[in-house]
Amino acid sequence: MPKRGYHHGNLRQALIDAALKLIDEKGPTGFTLSEAAKTAGVTPAAVYRHFEGREDLIAECARQGHEIFADVIEHAFSSGGGSDLAAFEATGRAYLAFARKFPGHYQAMFESGISPNRTPELAAASARSRQILEQAAEALSEHIPPEKRPPATMFSAHIWAMSHGVVELFARGKPGGNAPFPPEELLEAGIGIYLRGLGLIEQDK
Repeated sequence: MPKRGYHHGNLRQALIDAALKLIDEKGPTGFTLSEAAKTAGVTPAAVYRHFEGREDLIAECARQGHEIFADVIEHAFSSGGGSDLAAFEATGRAYLAFARKFPGHYQAMFESGISPNRTPELAAASARSRQILEQAAEALSEHIPPEKRPPATMFSAHIWAMSHGVVELFARGKPGGNAPFPPEELLEAGIGIYLRGLGLIEQDK
């Protein structure tokens, strides 16, 4: 039976929470607005008071995800250790931790096909999380001679791609995704190889 007593604000969040649950279970394209309404315990008509369609609902899931993600990696960066290298590596581990803890948000952000520019609010949240990764990369790249230094945007994009690949292949319990090593070790080793190539870590003797 539909739940009673929703106020305007928390009905909207109830629909978002329902969508996140369904995204985790079925993927971002595997559910309908009617299913989201049923999961939230309201009528389908109630959804349209807050969202024009499923993509708008998913976009809001993504926006909230980027806000959480930015907070997580910002905390990791600021408290990751006593060096730029330790702080940078902490942001990579935080990426894996976020994907595990917030799978619905993660998929809405990166696997739904929703453009980060769909709404100004989503664009701003997405830019914030990207800027923190670039900030971490820029701080670390200061240790590279200018003539050998890649742009911070490229630096952070490489690490983002590496982190995303480890998450997709090994960190979210997908069929066939049994990692030969713990995902954190895979990511740390990959980052280490990348940073050695840039001269940021000494080559093993």
